[in-house]
Amino acid sequence: MVITFTYAQNKTVCITVDDLPVVSYGNDDPDFHLGVTQMLINTFIEYDIPAIGYVNEFKLYNDGRLDTHQVKLLELWTENGYELGNHTFSHKNYHQVSFEEFTTDVIRGEKISKELSEKYNLPYQYFRHPYLRLGLSESHADSLRRFLNDHDYIEAPVTIDNEDYLFAKAYHLAFQQGDQSLMIKIGEAYIEYMTEKMLFYEASSMALFSRNISQTLLIHASLLNAHYLDDLANVFKKNGYRFISQTRVLNDPAYDSQFTRYGDWGISWIDRWALTKKVSREFFQGDPMTPEFIKKLN
Repeated sequence: MVITFTYAQNKTVCITVDDLPVVSYGNDDPDFHLGVTQMLINTFIEYDIPAIGYVNEFKLYNDGRLDTHQVKLLELWTENGYELGNHTFSHKNYHQVSFEEFTTDVIRGEKISKELSEKYNLPYQYFRHPYLRLGLSESHADSLRRFLNDHDYIEAPVTIDNEDYLFAKAYHLAFQQGDQSLMIKIGEAYIEYMTEKMLFYEASSMALFSRNISQTLLIHASLLNAHYLDDLANVFKKNGYRFISQTRVLNDPAYDSQFTRYGDWGISWIDRWALTKKVSREFFQGDPMTPEFIKKLN
């Protein structure tokens, strides 16, 4: 697929952040966690981004005891008006565990996040599938969908899928080594890659729906994004995007599109819809790849 820039008006994107409170790569320093969280929130405020954070509540515990420092990180989100969503307690893969084990993990993952949302009069209603695995078959997916619906959850799709976690791990390792030049190299490569991803899925949207649908971007609560979300927000703004909420993005009728094809996939919903429509292989060509030097650093 050839990527072309379109100057259509009213391009919108929702910024969703997974694996809260923080993707720390083993750094247990509370000040580090606070710094990552505060930098993300500062950027949300500066760019008027109505972000939502998806939580793995196992991170709120230390040796089985609730860690007040971690809970405070989530409260920074809610006290600033940002919604939280359920990403399961321990980030289990629905394709690799039983239905009972997975759904138990969903319920276990809502306790603190729901309490904080209620405390600040915020809705708590969205669920993000770990690894973007939503079911190996139609019946497998429908079982989970019914469970989520019965527990008042709305599934939160992703359209701009990416491997920001590979860049984030490489960036964190460079940070630990104090290698500023490598951090800059990784950060610049990240922004270039994410720009290409934005344009690719914009073109995919045009090819599939003949318009720019409201996009949903997945990123993670990492040091990389704490440092580079400002640059990433500028990329979207310069390309004509406005930032909207999780609720508003799902108002786009594109998200009502159904799937009839399933497999062991963790892919963009645009790609899922394309597979359902049985598009040609050409549709998927040109998807930007993570640079080899980033892969080698992981």
